[in-house]
Amino acid sequence: MKLYTIETGFFKLDGGAMFGVVPKSLWERTNPADDRNLCTWAMRCLLVEDGDRLTLIDTGIGAKQDEKFFSHYHLHGDATLDRSLAAHGFHRDDITDVFLTHLHFDHVGGAVARHGDQLRPAFANARYWTHSRHWEWATNPNPREKASFLRENIMPLQESGQLNFIEGDSARITTPLGFDAFVVNGHTDAQMCPILDHAGQTLVYMADLLPSTGHIPLPYVMGYDTRPLLTLDEKARILNEAADHHYLLYLEHDPLNEVAILTQTEKGPRLADVQKL
Repeated sequence: MKLYTIETGFFKLDGGAMFGVVPKSLWERTNPADDRNLCTWAMRCLLVEDGDRLTLIDTGIGAKQDEKFFSHYHLHGDATLDRSLAAHGFHRDDITDVFLTHLHFDHVGGAVARHGDQLRPAFANARYWTHSRHWEWATNPNPREKASFLRENIMPLQESGQLNFIEGDSARITTPLGFDAFVVNGHTDAQMCPILDHAGQTLVYMADLLPSTGHIPLPYVMGYDTRPLLTLDEKARILNEAADHHYLLYLEHDPLNEVAILTQTEKGPRLADVQKL
């Protein structure tokens, strides 16, 4: 198995929303805000090469939305999904599988592309994978999350016949792609965090369970989470396991750090080191 970091650029979100009830005087130490209280975040995906299978985990925000939509998120940086794939010698047509941790627009937007006046899957030869329960959640959204589940990002996957579902209601499930995943329900229902065994180590793709190193203290829960107390419990379980077993935690949204390693302290799990993949 080979792993490749796939950078797709940066965007900005409100710092208060990203840290919930945590005071700005605390969270701005790790994630400084601009004069509009916006912080920069990565949209970092992961490419997994395993034999003949080439799996892309998440897809970034994509490029098909209109100028008004993108004006809210202040996209910047030189990286794109295609450039990052090309840097490793790949093309989007090489992708065999696209694993979607969940269907919020900054994770699934790049899964669908505009071809003239039509919307089609961006990876023509790939099977797309989402959790069956999360699909129901996303296609019948609650008012709180409705703005994050955009039909143009989601429905073309089903209409193409390329969509596949992963089942399982336990906290850890086995996927058809050769790796397991933690299923967590605090941020959104049935988000999946892939668990990859690589070179004698365990790497966990943290998605929105742990957006950045700034979110490591357990109470640092995003205001976007639908069930923050459940997120707190899920973070405690997985971050303690990660600290105890020296997992590598792959960070999708941290603007600076790709991988975090935790250690146990009297205050709970804390950052021990960061590294490149």
